[in-house]
This record gives sequence, C-alpha cells and structure tokens, in this order.
Amino acid sequence: MKAYAMVLEEFNKPLRAKEFELIKPSDGELLVKIEAAGVCGSDVHIFKGNDPRTKLPMILGHEGVGRVYAISGICFDVNGEKIKEGDFIIWDRGVTCGKCYFCAVKKEPYLCPNRWTYGISVSCMAPPHLRGCYSEYIYLHKDTKVLKIKENIEPEVLVSASCSGATCAHAFDIVSPDFGDSVLIQGPGPIGLYAIIFAKLKGARNIIVIGGTKERLKMCEEFGATHVLDRNSTTSEQRKEIIMDITSGRGVDLAIEAVGHPSAVSEGIKLVRNGGSYLSLGFGDPNGSVTLDCYYDIVRKNLRYQGVWVSDTKHLNMAVNVVLQNKELFKKMITNIYKLTDATKALEDMGNRNTIKSVLKP
Repeated sequence: MKAYAMVLEEFNKPLRAKEFELIKPSDGELLVKIEAAGVCGSDVHIFKGNDPRTKLPMILGHEGVGRVYAISGICFDVNGEKIKEGDFIIWDRGVTCGKCYFCAVKKEPYLCPNRWTYGISVSCMAPPHLRGCYSEYIYLHKDTKVLKIKENIEPEVLVSASCSGATCAHAFDIVSPDFGDSVLIQGPGPIGLYAIIFAKLKGARNIIVIGGTKERLKMCEEFGATHVLDRNSTTSEQRKEIIMDITSGRGVDLAIEAVGHPSAVSEGIKLVRNGGSYLSLGFGDPNGSVTLDCYYDIVRKNLRYQGVWVSDTKHLNMAVNVVLQNKELFKKMITNIYKLTDATKALEDMGNRNTIKSVLKP
C-alpha cells in the first residue's frame, strides 16, 4: 500500500506530491491516518528557508490530528487509556529524550537539546519517511505523547491546539493574570485568538488587541476582546494614549507579543505597567533585534520580560480542553480548508495573511 505526502525539496519552490510505501509500524510506533493538518505561520518560515532547524527534503506540518490505522505492540495515551485502531488522537508535536538535565532535573522538556519536531526538524529521506502532517499518513515515534479524543469534534477545529494553542497555554502557565487585570495582545492571528480565550478564563477585565487586518480584528471581538486597535489607522502614540486611558494611566498588567517582529517589542514594553510582565511568543525564526533602555524599560519598571519557547504535553492538554469547551468559537477561526495537493497555495495564502487559520484535509 502506498500513501502520498507533500514534500519540500527546495525553499520557496512548490511542494511536490510524492508516494511512499507504507510499512508496518515497529518498535512501539503508531501509524496514523491524518484527518486534518494545520498550516502554521512557522510552516511559512520553513517554506522560505528561515528556520535553521529545517532538514531537506522534508514533509512539512507539525499540527495534526488523525485516527490510528495500525499499532506496534501495546500503547497507552497520557491518561493511561489503551490506544486501539480507529481511535481519534492528537499528539505532542515535539519528542524529547526524557533523560537530559532539562527533561529530568529542571522539568522543562521544551528546552531539551535532543528535542525534535514532526514536520520541522526531521527529513523524509530515511524510513519510515512519513514524519510530517502534510501527508495521508504519519508514523508516530514510540516516545510521542498522545491524547485520545473521545468527544465528537470536527478534526479541523481541534488541530491548532497542537501548536498555537499549546504555545499560548505555555505563556499563561508562566504568567497568570489576576482577576480584573488588563491584558494586551499584539497580533490577531491564531496565537492571539487563543490568548484572548486564556485571558478571559483567567478573569481579565480588559483584553486589548493590536493588529493590522480588519477581518482578524473582527474575529478577535467575537472571541472576547474588549478593545481592538488597528495599527494601520492609528499611530503608536495614539495607541499608547488609548491604552493608558483604559488602564487609568498605569499600562497593562500583561502583554503578549504574537507578531514576531522587533517593532512590536519596542512598542509593547512601553505599554506595560511598572511591575508588569511582557511575554514574547511570536518569534518562530530569527527576525531581527530591538534596542531597549535597560534602566527605563526594564529595571526601573521592575519589568518581567519572558521568552516563551514552544510547549510541552501539559500545555497541549490545556489547549485541547480549551478548544473542547469552545468548539463553536474555534470553528469560526478556520477560514480556509484546502486539499492536501493545494498545500503550496495554502502556504502562500498564510504568508500573505489572506486567511486566519488554514487546514489541509487529505
């Protein structure tokens, strides 16, 4: 039996459909039939050659959900549920060693130096080849953390939980706003939408979003943003005046950067109150630097400036539960569904911001 996948062979060149022979999974692996693959902003960075982890040729796609097609041995999900053929599952996109200093001592597996990621840091050259979600099938390594999904949910609605949702959950696991706090979100994309939901769940009173796409800002209001500011029709000074007015002149308690551009950092830090927190999630690839005044911007403000790198299985579980409790809302986030063979078009549309969240369906 053969399956096809969309393969990136050259940066900035169309993905090629290639056939691979399916083999029986071994060594505790699962063979999963993909039901939906998310098109992430990180995929666009990889497509353009901006991610230093990329190993060509490779099958893109680190966001995936599917049904178990074949099993090697006896496998269990993270809840201790036995996995059977036909089960609907989602999985942690990163595979870690579990033995290094960061995994075993610091309990920060997202910093594991041996961590590898489906659809990002593994080539399709060696068997079993299918290690990315832009495919009809994927082989899940025996060390992959899996969640069985028992509830009825459309696969395209859940798929973003594995990256955008999990990364955002990691951010709110690091810093949790108090009830009544003000939260600023820079970037109205999928991470920004998840941030709105998490901020609401934490009891934030004011949820302010800055973005440059009207359709995305409208979606943010539907998700629960109390204020949206179009950066194309306001200046940074005007935005600062509005935010200071909302927060009684203090600034926001927490700001989430979900843009991946230095200009957002320069603006956002100045909008955080003394003693507040600034979390940077958006830099999925090297994209420049920013100059900060160490005294006024950081020390004098007693500011917490925190980077947020990927996520672990705890955060995936948090994101999955958020989606399962807000199915209809997250369904609105899926603005484009493509055939697997149209993966290049999906990447181009995501890069041009012609979509909020795109999904491939084999």
